[in-house]
Amino acid sequence: MLSRVLTRIETHANDTRTAAFLDQVAVEAGGHVLGLTGPPGVGKSTLTDSLIRAFRAAGDSVAVLAVDPSSSITGGALLGDRTRLKTDPADDQVFVRSMAARDRLGGLSDHAVAAIVVLRAAFDHVIVETVGIGQSEGDLKQAADTVLLCIQPGSGDSLQFMKAGIMELPDIVAVTKADMGASARRAAADVKGALTLSPSTAAGWTVPVGLVSSQTGDGLEDLIADVYKHRAHLSQNGRLGRLRSEQHCAWFRDRVLSEYGQAGLRLCAKLCDAPEVAARTAPFSSFARFAEQMDDLLNPMLPRL
Repeated sequence: MLSRVLTRIETHANDTRTAAFLDQVAVEAGGHVLGLTGPPGVGKSTLTDSLIRAFRAAGDSVAVLAVDPSSSITGGALLGDRTRLKTDPADDQVFVRSMAARDRLGGLSDHAVAAIVVLRAAFDHVIVETVGIGQSEGDLKQAADTVLLCIQPGSGDSLQFMKAGIMELPDIVAVTKADMGASARRAAADVKGALTLSPSTAAGWTVPVGLVSSQTGDGLEDLIADVYKHRAHLSQNGRLGRLRSEQHCAWFRDRVLSEYGQAGLRLCAKLCDAPEVAARTAPFSSFARFAEQMDDLLNPMLPRL
């Protein structure tokens, strides 16, 4: 049933009934969303596999949304990240879904946010593994409660880490392949240096930097402890509710921009009554209504174009 729901989200994205359903589950507290991001080859899939085993050992249910890159030439996607996940097919408390990024930049696909909203309503943990990012893509911040940035040894010096705002994204940083020894420790020191020069995006939270090896298991327990600490941090003083409301607004703006460009954003302010206020509690229906208005405006023009 869950697979069918996610398929409908992809095929009927602007349907009013689908939007109303998504708005209903979006405001539920649901599970914790952990987003993994980092460059290709850093070990996100292997780390995801280790996290699944750890969460299941604690008795929690886990969903994984793996977003794979699409070819700009053929439009196809391998959807191969799930092959690294050694899950038990008989375990109905683990659910894995792959999505193609298509022509979308930023680490997620167009329908990933809607899928995350559904998955977090059904599972204790939702792990989102993004397309390998470079330095400026930050879509994951609009969808995850906790952003885990994976860095590998030899990624560059502290100046490289400071470029283009990548250090402003994570809530936790993990230096993977810690079994490489000195080079891993040097990478961790460079990341810590870069973080001291980046403005903090979360009041009262200091981004921890840890060394982890999925092969040996070293550092994994500390990493999971940091994830739970950040989850507890969000549960205080209504932080999680405010974060998700801001994410709803960001998602609404992003969808308008993606579908209709800057002109669409300007028209949105004129056509809609306080659109971002409505988007805080009903982001999907708000976009569906705006899309209908835009289609009513554009359809009479199409025969003349």
